[in-house]
Amino acid sequence: MRLTIAGGGGFRVPLVYRALSAGPFAGLVRELVLYDVDPARLSAIEVVLASLTRQGPPGSGPQIRAVSSLPEALDGADMVFAAIRPGGTAGRTADERIALDLGLLGQETTGAGGISYALRSIPPMLRLAEEMRSRCPGAWLLNFTNPAGMVTEALIPVLGAKVIGICDSASGLVHRAARAAGVALPEGTLDGVGYYGLNHLGWLYRLEAGGRDALPELLANPAALSEFEEGRLFPPGLLASLGCLPNEYLFYYYDTVRAVAGMRAAGQTRGESIARQQAELYPRLAAAGAEAYALWEDARRSREEGYLAEARTPGERRDETDLAGGGYERVALAAMRALSGGGGADLILNTRNAVTAAAAAGAEPGGAGSGAQVVPAVPGLPADAVVEVPCRVTPDGAVPVPQDRPGPAQLDLLLRVKDVERLVVEAATTGRREAALAAFARHPLVDSEVLAGKLLAGYEAAFPELGRLWHGGP
Repeated sequence: MRLTIAGGGGFRVPLVYRALSAGPFAGLVRELVLYDVDPARLSAIEVVLASLTRQGPPGSGPQIRAVSSLPEALDGADMVFAAIRPGGTAGRTADERIALDLGLLGQETTGAGGISYALRSIPPMLRLAEEMRSRCPGAWLLNFTNPAGMVTEALIPVLGAKVIGICDSASGLVHRAARAAGVALPEGTLDGVGYYGLNHLGWLYRLEAGGRDALPELLANPAALSEFEEGRLFPPGLLASLGCLPNEYLFYYYDTVRAVAGMRAAGQTRGESIARQQAELYPRLAAAGAEAYALWEDARRSREEGYLAEARTPGERRDETDLAGGGYERVALAAMRALSGGGGADLILNTRNAVTAAAAAGAEPGGAGSGAQVVPAVPGLPADAVVEVPCRVTPDGAVPVPQDRPGPAQLDLLLRVKDVERLVVEAATTGRREAALAAFARHPLVDSEVLAGKLLAGYEAAFPELGRLWHGGP
């Protein structure tokens, strides 16, 4: 199999290569093609991968080919991973800082920063999808480009079921909660797991083992909750009232004041910290030779230690299991293996909220076949919307497993944020500025037409491509 990574100079690419070189995914990929518009970053990652290759048996990893031409990267691809960041770390810094300077949450994928990021990400991702349709029409696109749910929804009109959104946040929550609850969760299955939401906005509401839901007992056990990140992140009273475990990103909705205060107290945004780290790191990686992988691994652990720092108390450190890595690439490679005929897999993915009526009634999950009545997998959300839910993955694609209807407060928040997402997709695909303005104003973490105008003006000043978008579309 030939796997192409668009964004091949990205910091996390070595995680994918490492997983392809040893363990259950070894031998799955014959050739790994790395494509990036930044030749310096691409060269540095090549050095890291060469360093990693020296540590394993000869021939243990796939052949690597780095290219700067997108058509060349896509020709003959069987699978494409996309993890691009238009504007680089400087763009992320502006996404976060402009919002924070207005007293709002300054975060990469959530709130105002996420809207700005999506407006820049969707147009180039649409160009990638169109190029795939021409160069490798049979290939699957596994999308990591953030905000993953919005970007995936924008690409479905071009690629249909051939695009699937990937994120490790929800699956990480499920496995951490299962471990704390003492629930055995065999690799590749999600039997008894109930999870619904959008990307970076979801809840684990059921965790069955042997026909018994272990989640209520876990939520009532402070000692068990203290064993994992999400259990410590949310107050016990909130978890008791919810009756479920929120995705970590819901911290920004449930405790916005604390989140903003933590970001302000840090003196720099997460993006500013990463930009400084990478500006110094990538030249060192390129010159490190055999030591490049060790240098990269140290930087990766340091980066993971700073994740969600605004939610932790002073001196609180992340668990070793959170620092070890292994979520991001495991989800993607498990999906890739299932799509390519290596056996089915149950994974939490971003895909259309559509199942047959028979599947929703309790029959074996099935796709929206010809003539079949289609209903939402997550009741209350539109069937054509992209949601983040457990899916059964086979060579035919990712089919969502029917879930319970979210509670009233959860459904209200999901519907409001989905409205925002669809306005953003409209703005990015049609060039209608009014839709972007409405998206900022409608988002619950902005909730102001005045602030929406200031945000959009700030982002337009920082990103000239937005002005071009309004005048000519993507």
